[in-house]
Amino acid sequence: MQYETTMCLVLTVDLARVAFTRFAVPLTAEAVWTGEEHEIGFAATQLVPSWTARTPPGAWIEVALRARVSSGARTKWYVMGHWSEHGDPRTSVPGQGDEDGDVAVDTFVARRPVVAYQARVTRHGPARVGGLGVMASAVPRRPVVPSAPLAADPVELAVPRHSQHVHAGHHPRFDGGGTNWCSPASVAMVLGFWGRGPGPEELEWVGAGDPAPAVDHAAMGTYDASYQGTGNWPFNVAYAGRYGLSGFVTRLRSAAELERFVRAGIPVITSQSFKAHELPGSCYSTNGHILVVIGFTAAGDVVVNDPAAPRDDEVRRVYPRAAFENVWLRSSGSGGIAYVLHPPEHPLPPCIDGNW
Repeated sequence: MQYETTMCLVLTVDLARVAFTRFAVPLTAEAVWTGEEHEIGFAATQLVPSWTARTPPGAWIEVALRARVSSGARTKWYVMGHWSEHGDPRTSVPGQGDEDGDVAVDTFVARRPVVAYQARVTRHGPARVGGLGVMASAVPRRPVVPSAPLAADPVELAVPRHSQHVHAGHHPRFDGGGTNWCSPASVAMVLGFWGRGPGPEELEWVGAGDPAPAVDHAAMGTYDASYQGTGNWPFNVAYAGRYGLSGFVTRLRSAAELERFVRAGIPVITSQSFKAHELPGSCYSTNGHILVVIGFTAAGDVVVNDPAAPRDDEVRRVYPRAAFENVWLRSSGSGGIAYVLHPPEHPLPPCIDGNW
């Protein structure tokens, strides 16, 4: 029997224990793979899976989770996404809520805290799963405590700059560019940094005169037909996996953890929400926005490529460290959500708290 080595990151985020496990998933045997039940180590309120997979035309995968509550009862299986790199299907699955929880696009939100979970992948056709991760988390409702810089010397990665707004009105069937394309613009920037992404033949459909066809392609490749948008977190990771990157969605706890990645040569995509006055220099408010952390100044402030800038030459910005940490980490926002995308041969920084 042939086997495909598939990495399953069991990533948990709390001040408690974290587990990390690898699996060998049969390549040509059963179409359905069900992982063992994994203890989380604390009472979690959210589960977020992420994956990379190759799906030839006509092939797709379904990713599902179920959990165990503290009483020992198990939930039903919740479908966390149908994925095909060709978009047929590529969709989240609404309408699954019950007394145990619900799926909010890409996140299982528990109504009763969960203490363990299982993952299941169903392959339709010759799909190949390259990596699977599950993050379990409980974000505390408390003020964010600013972190100290790791070093006094500045660091900045040469990440290409793409404004989402120069794509305003592009391809309405993929949510129309402009305000709505922060996530694909960010993923396109990171793919460009690693020298990966679609080739000229994949970009022919975009049309002549486009300022950055790779952004349009990323929007097409991440579009969630049910959500009707391009901001599905695991779908963005899976898109990057088409081009040979490993990746996962997790929660980081501080700008110091971001700094570990950047100093290891890895830009990180983060999710945050804020009013304009809460993030000095942003000049806009948002209910949810994605950008790329590319560096840190000598004072420890955060250097980003922010696709919300009106033009490519204004994408690089510096945000005050404490303000950035607050709008990114607080429980009323994303709680520190990040996409980590890197070539498999490029090592991650040492993990101290087990959340990657």
